[in-house]
Amino acid sequence: MNVRFISPAVHGVLDYVVAFVLVAAPFLLHFLVQSPLAFWLSVAAGTGLAAYSLLTNYPDSLVKFIPFRTHLVFDFSAGAVFVATALLAGLTGTPFLFLMVMGLSVMAVVLLTDPVGHHVPAAA
Repeated sequence: MNVRFISPAVHGVLDYVVAFVLVAAPFLLHFLVQSPLAFWLSVAAGTGLAAYSLLTNYPDSLVKFIPFRTHLVFDFSAGAVFVATALLAGLTGTPFLFLMVMGLSVMAVVLLTDPVGHHVPAAA
């Protein structure tokens, strides 16, 4: 059984949903008052995610420029930065929980994504 069950197409849809959440949540949860660092990190990451998703070589992009495996490295790195920031910057409360949950979730999605997609063998 392959634990990498998320296809590139599904991953792409998740990318745009997560990008929206990363940009909208800091406004809705008033991060600017609680933690400007968490606010700007999330908004910048969401904007960056949307931008590099539009340029990734997968079904949900406009321009097939960035290799999908490189995209996954960007995703995993961003998740790790979220977790490290939450732990090392002394964040508390909602900003801490948000960065931890988003960071760990993004890293999990990367680990569960099949970088080559699901291929159905050709009929003989």
